[in-house]
Amino acid sequence: MPEPRRSARALARRWWPLAVAVPLGAAAGAGYAVVSPPSYAASSYVVVVPNNPGENSTAVNFAQAYGRLAGQPQVLLGAAAETGHSVATLAGMVRGTTSPDAPMIEITGTGVRGEEAVKNADAVAKSLIAFGNTSSKETGVRLVPLAPAAEPDAPASPSAVLDTAVGTAAGVLLGTLVMLTRRKPEPASGAAVVEPAVPVQAEPRPEPAGTAAAAAKKPAPEPAAAR
Repeated sequence: MPEPRRSARALARRWWPLAVAVPLGAAAGAGYAVVSPPSYAASSYVVVVPNNPGENSTAVNFAQAYGRLAGQPQVLLGAAAETGHSVATLAGMVRGTTSPDAPMIEITGTGVRGEEAVKNADAVAKSLIAFGNTSSKETGVRLVPLAPAAEPDAPASPSAVLDTAVGTAAGVLLGTLVMLTRRKPEPASGAAVVEPAVPVQAEPRPEPAGTAAAAAKKPAPEPAAAR
C-alpha cells in the first residue's frame, strides 16, 4: 500500500524535530535532578508590633520595609559571623518575604543540609530584630520573634518531577522552533511544474469605416506625376 507509507514518511519528515527534542529535553531535566546537589530551605518568622496599640497599618508598612532589608549588608553583617559565611555568600542564601495585610516577615534560609538552612534563617532573623529595634523610638514599632525555623525533612530542590517537566517543555519549544525555521521541501522530480501563464495580447479590432481613426489609418494618395 504505497499511499499509507508515503503519508507516514511525510509525517516523519515534518514532525521529527519534536520527536527528537522532547525526549532529549526530558532526559536532560531528569539528569540535572540526579547530578545537582540537594538544597534545603527553612523559614523563621518575625512580627512587627506597634508601640501604640491600634496602629496596625503602621506596623504593616514597616514590615514591608524591614522585609526588603533582610538581605541587605547592614542586616547580614551581624549574621555572617554566626553562620560562618561572608556577607556576599549569605546574601545568596537568605530572602525576606512579607504579607500585604499582616505585619509579619518570613526569613527563608537555604543550605546544603537542613541544619545549615535553619542556622542561616534564625541568624538573619535575629540580626534583623536587633537592627530594627535600635530605632524603635523613631519608627514607633518593634520587631519580635514569632517562630524559629524548623529543620526540613526533605530537600527543596532538585525535584525530579519538576525538572523533568521543565526539560520536556524546553524540548517542545526547541522542536517547534526548528519546525518553524525549516525550509519548505522542493517539489519532487516527477511532480508537474506549472508554468506561469503568459498574457495573450488581443488583436486590434478594425475601426469602422467613416471614423476619424479609420481615415487617419488610410494611406494618403500618391501625387500625380508631373506632365
